Amino acid sequence: MWEQHFIETSRGTFEIFKSGKGQPLCVTHLYSEYDSRGNLFANLFTEYYTVYLVNLRGCGNSTADISSYNYSMKDSVEDLEAIREALGFNKWIFAGHSTGGMLALTYAIESPTSLLHIIAGGLCASSDYMRHSNSIYCTENSNNQRIKEIFALLRNPNSTLEERRAANKEWSLMSLCSEESYEKMISRPNSGKTVSKRLDYFSHEELPSYDLRPQLPEVTLKAYVYGGRHDAQCPYEFAVETAELMPNAILKTFDYSNHFPFVEEEEEFKIFLRSTI
Repeated sequence: MWEQHFIETSRGTFEIFKSGKGQPLCVTHLYSEYDSRGNLFANLFTEYYTVYLVNLRGCGNSTADISSYNYSMKDSVEDLEAIREALGFNKWIFAGHSTGGMLALTYAIESPTSLLHIIAGGLCASSDYMRHSNSIYCTENSNNQRIKEIFALLRNPNSTLEERRAANKEWSLMSLCSEESYEKMISRPNSGKTVSKRLDYFSHEELPSYDLRPQLPEVTLKAYVYGGRHDAQCPYEFAVETAELMPNAILKTFDYSNHFPFVEEEEEFKIFLRSTI
């Protein structure tokens, strides 16, 4: 179990969960809510780092105040900076997967002097993944209509728990290479419930103009970028593009994974993590 802490900052109070040993490393996702079970992604880092799993503004028991700040990536980076300062770290490492990986890129652009390095994957540096036919979020993809229905069901407050569980399973199976990987996924302690108000902000306010590619060549921070060869959310070529744009990026390819290489190739992912120390 992870230790729960409340961190008082200049930008409000944030709920975090702490576990592991080693250098300080922050993990979060742009629109997920965590609890003391940790998270499948974050849990793997605890063998190598002291991990701070953060509930961002509006998630869990963190501040919900948006009178001065919003749910944007830039404000989220500023919130993370306030947490880092309150914890007393001059620098830390940031790790993020999927939209958390996109947040990692934003962090590297906005506050590079606060980071030792970033670890980021399952990502895209622009909104182009939404128009790539291999992505389930593209209208040309055969799973797109169904994923829209799943999102509508998950947003519906009248959906039953059974309906939500079935929808989440279907979404997960679209993003895995095998049902065996799904069974492995659900057998582990995990949290990371989608927070709809933050997802909606990203989808409607940020995603239409999201494009970090012009800034990435100026980021000299070391970046460990990874991608699953068969990623159905953010296709693999976008991980390649991101790594090629960043002068000090190292790309790790997981040949037998879809969107979740830390589940589908767990041992290989651990070897990858050891290389980041």
